[in-house]
Amino acid sequence: MNTAPNQALALAQRAARQMVRLGAVLSIAGLVAGLAGTVHAPMAPVATAHAASEAAQKIADHFSGIKTMSGEFVQFGPRGEKTGGKFFIQRPGKIRFNYEAPSAYRVVADGKSVVISNAKLKTADLYPLSKTPLKLLLDERIDLTGSRVQKVTEDPDLTTIVLADKSVFGNSRITMMFDPKSSELRQWTITDAQGKDTTVMIFNVQSGMKLDPKFFEIDYRDVSDKNQAMGQR
Repeated sequence: MNTAPNQALALAQRAARQMVRLGAVLSIAGLVAGLAGTVHAPMAPVATAHAASEAAQKIADHFSGIKTMSGEFVQFGPRGEKTGGKFFIQRPGKIRFNYEAPSAYRVVADGKSVVISNAKLKTADLYPLSKTPLKLLLDERIDLTGSRVQKVTEDPDLTTIVLADKSVFGNSRITMMFDPKSSELRQWTITDAQGKDTTVMIFNVQSGMKLDPKFFEIDYRDVSDKNQAMGQR
């Protein structure tokens, strides 16, 4: 009996399930949009880099100088879906999002990778942090003099900074909005390669606290086991 057609069908079905699962993950946890391997759909040309003022750089430096931060967030996905929870940041490169029920998702970056896990489905999707615009938010310093700066807008009540790195994550970009008086970050929006936005608004923010290093640990063996189990379904 020739099993080749059956094996090919099984592989195709498995790939289809993985694509559906990835789509569901990105719709809920779209803050890591711009992942490695994403097909870059054509977008309208982006304006050339804008030189930032000293005031804008001062705001960026203030934010970069905050080594730890925690608070609550509300996230709006590209289809208008709304989720929320608590977040923790430790610079450089570490972040954790605990989504509140009924969402079973959790997002953790350990400085090297980002994992999106679903406790209910027992799945875990791993991506290089360096291939997501989220890295720009978590860098040691946000430098507004380089080619990553696409636009800086300074209004009396809001300073908006748009950063991207086309050579690393294509047409994806991150837009950060700050209070110009307090220099505090209010929200950020990540636009993926298809032009879809995911916005995260933060509030009840505290900074300078000591965070448990375990908050940002990724169990790579557990991720591997879950992916292997998922691949066999």
